[in-house]
Amino acid sequence: MNLQDKKVLIIGMGKSGEAARAYLSGQGAAVYPFDDQKEGCYRRETLPKETWDLVILSPGVPPDIPVVLDAARAGAEIIGELELAYRAGKGVFIGITGTNGKTTTTTLVGKILQDAGMDCRVAGNIGSPVVTEVSSAGEKTCIVTEVSSFQLETAETFRPKISALLNLTPDHLDRHGDMAGYGAAKARIFANQDGDDTFVYNLDDPRVAALAKECSASVFPFSRRKKLEAGVCVASGRILIREDGRAVDLMGRDQLRIPGDHNLENALAAVAIAWRFGVPAEAIAASLRDFQGVAHRLEPVAELTGVRYINDSKGTNPDASIKALEAIRENILLIAGGYDKQADYRDWIDAFSGRVKHLLLMGATAGPIRDAAMAAGFASIHLCGDMKSCVNEAAMLAVSGDTVLLSPACASWDMYDRFEDRGDDFKNCVKALVNGHG
Repeated sequence: MNLQDKKVLIIGMGKSGEAARAYLSGQGAAVYPFDDQKEGCYRRETLPKETWDLVILSPGVPPDIPVVLDAARAGAEIIGELELAYRAGKGVFIGITGTNGKTTTTTLVGKILQDAGMDCRVAGNIGSPVVTEVSSAGEKTCIVTEVSSFQLETAETFRPKISALLNLTPDHLDRHGDMAGYGAAKARIFANQDGDDTFVYNLDDPRVAALAKECSASVFPFSRRKKLEAGVCVASGRILIREDGRAVDLMGRDQLRIPGDHNLENALAAVAIAWRFGVPAEAIAASLRDFQGVAHRLEPVAELTGVRYINDSKGTNPDASIKALEAIRENILLIAGGYDKQADYRDWIDAFSGRVKHLLLMGATAGPIRDAAMAAGFASIHLCGDMKSCVNEAAMLAVSGDTVLLSPACASWDMYDRFEDRGDDFKNCVKALVNGHG
């Protein structure tokens, strides 16, 4: 892709936008950063008569805002940073998407490949922007990429050697409109693949299984519920790889160090991806036994007077938070609430039964969640203004044997820039409790 002297507008100057600017400038493009929220950037009113060769749209920016529509009407091609990175033409891509589990699975795949001695980078919706890693990658470097539905919206030619779709539950419906639109965005992960490529998918998820029928790649499913003739599954407590009429007994599921059925699914997906990428079974098993999870996903923070504090700030939708509740099981004081993505909280609140003792709420969705919980008959609800208030209130309510769990079931954007910032705030508040107690 020849970018020399091309006129490029970048919309949204977050981490991926800044990475795109650095790459494009290095390729000799004339770069115009656009962001209404940042100093030193262009605003819409300053660009009314401009035309562009290319527009790079950051993932968090909706494609239907006026400046994007103006550029498209003027003939500009609209792509995202992921597509830009792919067109740079370096590296072999593994693309991993799904509503939940992306970060854990991507991190685990990266660890397996790196432990096996492969030249591997982890990028995308986790870690470094993809274009940053591609800029210094070789032709055989593997780019293990966590990919969001937002990134896939603007991916035109992106073709991973191995793609994976972990699950599909309602999320980002404020952006995609309905589950059909959301599923269509996720399905773009395999849209350009063919029989030389592999699509790894969750056979236990009906929506995912239905989409897999549309895929032209070689499919390789995983399942924690069904015995498979081909794919990765669990039988008699053992994780098995089945392919070409043979079965490889990888390890016992009880040897995994990451808790919960959802993490078993993440591990099965990682096994399928690594196996199809050519990693030997013994190396996959060794990495799995050593893997302890990722920050902000069921992350132990502290134990004080017999009360555990766990950070699951990455639980940014109801289904992710349900999985956290199922992993901990009982005696939970749940801190929740945040940015409103027009989610349905009913199944999440139903999952409180027998598990959640007290619900502590903050953020934009505190009122709607309170109303939904009360309508469902859950009454022990505490409205708190911020994280510190939630943590302190939980500490007063908790008794030995309880778990204070931050698992918001909402995005963080009403109070924090990122879910990592929210999780760090929780950890700092817990640390203050521990220091104060000491």
